[in-house]
Amino acid sequence: MHWVTSKGKDYFYYQEGRGTAHAGPRIRLPDDPHSPAFWAAVQQAQGINDAVPTDTIGGLIDAYVAAWPGLPRKLAPSTQAHYLRYLKRVRMAWGSLRAEDLRPKHVQALMEKIGAEKPASANNILDALKAMCNWARGPRELLHHDPTHGVVKFTGGEGFKPWTPAQLQCADDNFTGALRRAYVLGRYTGQRVSDVIRLGWNDVDGDVIPLRQKKSGAFPVCPILPELEQEMRTWEKRPGPFLLQERGRNAGKPFTTNQLWKVFNEVRADLPELEGAVWHGLRANACIRHRLEGKTAMQISDMVGLSVEMVERYCRHADRKAVAQATVRELRERQNSGNVKPLKNLQQKGK
Repeated sequence: MHWVTSKGKDYFYYQEGRGTAHAGPRIRLPDDPHSPAFWAAVQQAQGINDAVPTDTIGGLIDAYVAAWPGLPRKLAPSTQAHYLRYLKRVRMAWGSLRAEDLRPKHVQALMEKIGAEKPASANNILDALKAMCNWARGPRELLHHDPTHGVVKFTGGEGFKPWTPAQLQCADDNFTGALRRAYVLGRYTGQRVSDVIRLGWNDVDGDVIPLRQKKSGAFPVCPILPELEQEMRTWEKRPGPFLLQERGRNAGKPFTTNQLWKVFNEVRADLPELEGAVWHGLRANACIRHRLEGKTAMQISDMVGLSVEMVERYCRHADRKAVAQATVRELRERQNSGNVKPLKNLQQKGK
């Protein structure tokens, strides 16, 4: 085990045979060496698989969290924080329950209790629990059945609302510098802020931008739409991300997600038209743009990196409007052909 300090922060690693010709892989350990999870991770790295008791749900959660550094598919820090938040609710409900005794009926009952008022929270709890159970089952044999089997999520809403035409126009007219770059990248690629801040010229492949999404691991291939291409023509060709901070002691350095939100919030505070607009809403705008051009949900999923189900939710904003407009056009055509009396005549007849 060795300890590294970088930029004032401590990092801990375990590496079998470190410094020898037979050194094993370096495994990142949790940040707090005083926590049980830290020493459980050390013992797991040493191959002592029974170090963490997993006979209770609480123990299984501890073992799952301790195993994160060594997972073949790494969890993004945001995903880790998300799972920790909702696994805490699982621990509160069943922490001392024997893991093998947890059944779908128990999970269903918790979902219904929480979902009655907070369906999104219930769905997030189910996501975190499913991830843990999938890890515990299979070759690890820490759990021999799936307590989430058959438990269905609450029907979601329509997702984040797209920016209105007025909000898009406001951004077009007022955003400058790095904020404008972030806006056009988000609007025309449909990517999360956590991915937008990582994009750079090295990610461009001809007229597309293929990328591996940080949160989901999805691999969309984003077309460079004409509006985005026009903006990119003015961007200097240099290594690193498109977005660099423009002020303060961090000027010239890449953005973090929180830093970009801070810049956005400062500008939004002076623009009442942007009230209610959030970065994630631009993902909906990107989906709607592709839908209006006739793309299928599957095609949009491949370009944006959202599930087909979520693409359909976002596109409902456009589909409802399109249906209403088509209905109006059809009525007008029928009126012009003489098959339907004008609405004005019908109103007069009813008097």
